[in-house]
Amino acid sequence: MIKHFLSLEWKSFKRSASFGKSLGIKILMGFLALYFAGIFLVMGFFMFKILKEVYPGSDPFIVFNGLLFFWILGDLLIRFFFQKLPAMSVKPLLTIPVKRKTIVHFVLGKSLTAFINFLPLFAIIPFGITLIGNGYHSATILVWMLALILIIAINNFLNFIIESLSAETELSFLPIIAFAGTLFGLNHFNIINISEALSKGLVAVSENPVLLVVLIAILAALYLYNFKILHKKLFLDSGLKTKVEEVNTSNLEWTKNFGDMAPFMQLDLKLLWRNKRTKSSVWMLVIGLLYGLFFYPQPMYQNMPWFYAFIGIFVTGIFLINFGQFIPAWDSGYYKLLMSQNIKYEQYLKSKFTLMALSVIILFVLSIPYVYFGWKILLAHFAAAIYNLGVNTHVILYGGSFNRKKIDLSQKAAFNYQGTGAVQWLIGIPLMLVPLAIFGITYFLAGFEIGCLVLGILGVVGIVFHEKLMKLITAKYVDSKYKMIAAFDQNN
Repeated sequence: MIKHFLSLEWKSFKRSASFGKSLGIKILMGFLALYFAGIFLVMGFFMFKILKEVYPGSDPFIVFNGLLFFWILGDLLIRFFFQKLPAMSVKPLLTIPVKRKTIVHFVLGKSLTAFINFLPLFAIIPFGITLIGNGYHSATILVWMLALILIIAINNFLNFIIESLSAETELSFLPIIAFAGTLFGLNHFNIINISEALSKGLVAVSENPVLLVVLIAILAALYLYNFKILHKKLFLDSGLKTKVEEVNTSNLEWTKNFGDMAPFMQLDLKLLWRNKRTKSSVWMLVIGLLYGLFFYPQPMYQNMPWFYAFIGIFVTGIFLINFGQFIPAWDSGYYKLLMSQNIKYEQYLKSKFTLMALSVIILFVLSIPYVYFGWKILLAHFAAAIYNLGVNTHVILYGGSFNRKKIDLSQKAAFNYQGTGAVQWLIGIPLMLVPLAIFGITYFLAGFEIGCLVLGILGVVGIVFHEKLMKLITAKYVDSKYKMIAAFDQNN
């Protein structure tokens, strides 16, 4: 049965509508994996020497064990934000005689094959070999390496439990931040010396292999708990029974001033406020608006005016970037229904454009207090806002015509990369780097004011030719219409 599951996974990947883009991303990620594996490999071989130099007179093996607490904590944080339970289209399997427990075992087993579980081994194994080469007992080191492999697996399943427990909260990342912060604080202020206790525990396990039973028992308990959670949810109607909550409605009568676009704007505004995933676009407004405070108060950035345009693009365009990059995937759940209605595609796209344009104007007005740090900052923000209105709005709408990944709006918002494809990675080049390059070149050749003027002129040109640009973008969407319908029917 596992063989059949592997065959289905391969066919799902190969036959996906986003196969070409996914393949490109996987090749890129493969190169990154090799890069990090190489770094860890070199670090593992030189770790003994480094610890000898940094901690003279101390046993490198004991020192390394003492540092493992921080690695485990960091590993858990990285897993929470970037590692998700492997996806598998299981509903079709539930209608045929396949045992649910077999499906769950496959999904949990597949999670262990994630690269993040193998990466630490590129450092641990070379370091273990170096220890044996420097006179440490080989059996002790082999048991120690086995203990670390068990800890990696424990972290793998512990992460999924934390995710499942925090999935229902609005800011789902707060529990893990609080948990990791509490452990770090207890250790840092010597309330409980966790790093030393862990170090002594690993030394005890390496000297007495029988204690490996404790780690195996913890791993088995976490695996069974994960199994219980997934097995309980694995029903065709598991998503039908939902928690009933009171819905807070708001008056959107003001949108009628936008004529034929009003119905679409109302749908977008309701979508933004009623779903976990889209709410992140609203909360990101605050982060984006305060982004300049990380740079402008620092003296070193006062002498870097060429960087102001980049900050201005980000501050005034944070909603445009965060919301716009997933157009029309936000509507992927009912995209087929939407496209079957007697509506003009151009109206649909213009409503998205208007929403993004309004956000740029509002964010620019709210960012005016940055003039406190200098008039050049206000001028750069104004030029960036015009550029966002005239150029970036059209760029991101055009990029949306290449979106082929469905988005589940009910999933948690924090650090959720579901629905992210090659488009979302590549769109940042024309959105952020191109205006920075244009402004930087003109700034060094002709001065700050000319750089702002060039950005502003490009934005004005985009505004003047808005109608023609929208016709070209609409034609691209119409051409990709059925490809997107077919892609959004698939589970990524």
